[in-house]
Order: sequence, then C-alpha cells, then structure tokens
Amino acid sequence: MPNGSLEEWLHPSDRQEQRHLNLIQRVNIVLDIANALDYLHNLCHASLAHCDLKSSNILLDTDMTAHVGDFGLARILPLAISHPFSSNRQANSSKTSSIGIRGAIIGYAAPKYGMGSEESTFGDVYSYGILLLELFTGKIPTNDMLKDGFSLHKFPLTASPNRVKEIFYPTILFQRDERSRNIMNYYQSQLQRFQECLIFTVNIGVSCSIEEPRNRMNMVDVVAELKHIRDKLLVTKFKQ
Repeated sequence: MPNGSLEEWLHPSDRQEQRHLNLIQRVNIVLDIANALDYLHNLCHASLAHCDLKSSNILLDTDMTAHVGDFGLARILPLAISHPFSSNRQANSSKTSSIGIRGAIIGYAAPKYGMGSEESTFGDVYSYGILLLELFTGKIPTNDMLKDGFSLHKFPLTASPNRVKEIFYPTILFQRDERSRNIMNYYQSQLQRFQECLIFTVNIGVSCSIEEPRNRMNMVDVVAELKHIRDKLLVTKFKQ
C-alpha cells in the first residue's frame, strides 16, 4: 500500500520520517477497521475471525483509507451467518470455533487465547479494542510499562477526571491541518467537543477489550458509535 502500515505511522523507526495523523484521520482509520470486521463477522456468507489484528497488519492506501491485511491465521467459523438485514446480526457476532489460536501476537491477543482457548469473533473485538487504544494513546501494547497485570486496556482507567487529556497521544490536539494552522487554535471554541469525542472513542476501545468476552461491544455497535463521533467532528469542522 502507498502509505505503508499503521505501525509505521505510529511507531516509526529512527530511519523513518516522522509522520503524524490528526484526530479525524484516526477516527476514520478505526472506523474503516470496524467496518472490515463487521463485514467479516456478520456479513460474509460464512463468518470469519481474523485472529491476528495488529497495527502492522493495517495498511493505508493513497487516501489514508485503512485496509485489514494478512489473513494467515484467519478461521472460518462453523455457524452460517444470516442475511445481512436479519434482526439476528447482533446475536451472530458471538461465533466460536473449537480450533485453538496459535501465533497471535502477545499484547493484542485476548487473555483466554493465551490459555489455549478457542478463537471467536470476540477475540477479534478484543484485539480491535487494543489497536484503537494504541492509536489514540500512542502506547505500544507490548511496552515495558504494560506488565505485571497492567494492560493497555487499563491504562485509560488510570487518568483522573481532571487529567484525562494525559492519556491521549500528545500531538492529536496540536497538529496542523492542510492550511498549516494550529488545530488547537483553529478549533479553540470547539476544543471541548474534540476532547469529548476523544473520550468517547477511547471508551469504545476500553469496552471492546474487557476481559470477559461476552461483555465486549460487538462490531455493529462499534461502527454505529464511531460514525456518530465522526459526524460530530465533521460538523465541528464545517461550522468554522
């Protein structure tokens, strides 16, 4: 892909050019990934679990549209999915297979995968939540600070209400738009709305990465909430 992987944008090596993603780009990327997972889980003729979702497997095209790649660990799940317009879409997002996962990267894989549990769409949702949190906090899921039971899922929960901005990737609210105007100054009157959208988005990541699989969000709801967040951001932009 022309713009490489999401990992290269988030964690460039010393030899790579430092590149930045603004807030709307980040929301669009997680929405693209959510749409892809919703399709795999709920709209394919046979439900599919990707089983290896991570930033290096998210590829960005010329328009910065995100594409999910590397289906080497993907599994077709046993239950046939109903028609896309069926009222059972939400119920169908809980499919599992008795074939165990092997090779999924530590940090993105759901805790039960590490204990030899079966793969499911729930596992993809967990990985998605961690990926979203990585994108908005700038923390690598395998970072040394995330050990001894302290996960990227728990990181946003450590912020006190009046210091919640500290969990976000530092440059999100300070990047420049295409006209080289500081985004914080340009949207000063709407800064609170930007922060609210950030918090709502991070909450999705936390809800997707809950340890108990059946308490996680499903991708149908994730897509709907992210579209609402994106629309709020775009309305903010066009009101200026």
